[in-house]
Amino acid sequence: MLVGAPGVGKTSLVQRFVHSVFSETHKSTLGVKVDRKSVDVDGNEVSLLIWDMHGETDGLDVPPNYLSGAAAGIVVFDRTRLETVPVALGLGERLSQASPNANIVYVANKSDLDYDADGLKDAVGGKDMFDTSAKTGDGVEAMFFGIASSLG
Repeated sequence: MLVGAPGVGKTSLVQRFVHSVFSETHKSTLGVKVDRKSVDVDGNEVSLLIWDMHGETDGLDVPPNYLSGAAAGIVVFDRTRLETVPVALGLGERLSQASPNANIVYVANKSDLDYDADGLKDAVGGKDMFDTSAKTGDGVEAMFFGIASSLG
């Protein structure tokens, strides 16, 4: 399950991983979009059912029942917009409460763009994170395969 604020690149990460494409056109996800991809992890096939949730904003929360039962959570924020970090951290906390056995990873997307490294470090409060760029593909496969490995 991918969660985060609007415009952080959740859908672009899924499209890069599942279909090997990137689009400059941004269309907001409404509700949830589901994709599937099977990957080989050490000779075992792991089938990923990927839920791409709409971006959470004031008045448009991700429903609590959508967060329960997840095997893994990908909590995405835009490294160039530090205001997306608190949204991501809050969703990560809610996801860990709703799905206590889920493997939750934090993703700093848009690594191809300039950003405030010190501000980002302060904003995430020491959380480990994957650096990704849906645009260039950097880090995307490693992030998804890391999750698949934890599930397989």
